[in-house]
Amino acid sequence: MKIDVLTLFPAMFTGPLDESIIMRARKAGLLDLKIHNLRDWTHDRHKTVDDRPFGGGPGMLLKPEPIFEAVEQLARPETKVILLSPSGRKFDQAVARQLAAESDLLLITGHYEGFDERVRDALADEALSIGDYVLTNGALPAMVVIDAVARLLPGVLGDDESSRDESFSAGLLEYPQYTRPAEFRGMRVPDVLVSGNHAEIENWRREQARLKTQALRPDLLP
Repeated sequence: MKIDVLTLFPAMFTGPLDESIIMRARKAGLLDLKIHNLRDWTHDRHKTVDDRPFGGGPGMLLKPEPIFEAVEQLARPETKVILLSPSGRKFDQAVARQLAAESDLLLITGHYEGFDERVRDALADEALSIGDYVLTNGALPAMVVIDAVARLLPGVLGDDESSRDESFSAGLLEYPQYTRPAEFRGMRVPDVLVSGNHAEIENWRREQARLKTQALRPDLLP
């Protein structure tokens, strides 16, 4: 998969995307990730990317010109262009799976009061939001999307079954899990997990996932 990110803060991406699973995916050639500075598509000596909104009001808006030029240079016919915006569709595991099926993504991160609406109307295939809150800019949401999508790519986790058993993958929170020792400070691992009966273990996990979801996230249940 190819992912391009258009941002005013490329340095924010250094570190989080150079570690762990994302780093291994990049080194293995499973993820081609490039971070681009929006100011590279400006033409004045101040590298201006924002201006005051027509009609007045607080804050500044990202201008359309540099964003249009950047997208026209970076995007290919198969590229899906996505804005990171508080007003976008809520990003969740189902959306992550949809995006993981794409071959080419271009993420545009917002800042200030957002984008000139012509960017959304003429360039973006969709807008995504990672939650009902406002962040300083769209860099962190872009990292969240990249991480959630990249780990779903075939071969990235090593065992593709891992991503199918996680929270939200089946519409439920993940069941409780335990490792050695079987007893720790008087707390024992449930007997069924050490029974060797795989059918009973599967039934226990399914029921525990339902109970955990009912207790912590009942909104996920039908």
